[in-house]
Amino acid sequence: MATAPQPSDIYATFKEDVNMTASELEKWLKTDESQSVGQDSGDGTSIGHHSGERIVDILHKKKVDLTPDDEAHMHKVHSYVSRHSAQGPQHAADVETSRWRYSLMNWGHDPLKDK
Repeated sequence: MATAPQPSDIYATFKEDVNMTASELEKWLKTDESQSVGQDSGDGTSIGHHSGERIVDILHKKKVDLTPDDEAHMHKVHSYVSRHSAQGPQHAADVETSRWRYSLMNWGHDPLKDK
């Protein structure tokens, strides 16, 4: 079983997992597709969408300015991206417009960039 990244390397892990730039993610979060997926957080917006907004904030910070709360969220992003990436659609042709991809993109990871 893999161990969770330690605080000293969570930044590098986060940068590997989040393969969208802050501007790409900000633009994505404004789309209907982004808002169409994910578990509702109770305020009409999905948990993943809230996470994406938080990721944008983290991406705009310098490493030295990251808070313990930022690092905790970076761990959450790593866990989500790792777990959800392993659950991809059965047919490769379905990826581009899949809810699976859209959900990952809300968390800052576009699986099509891995290709």
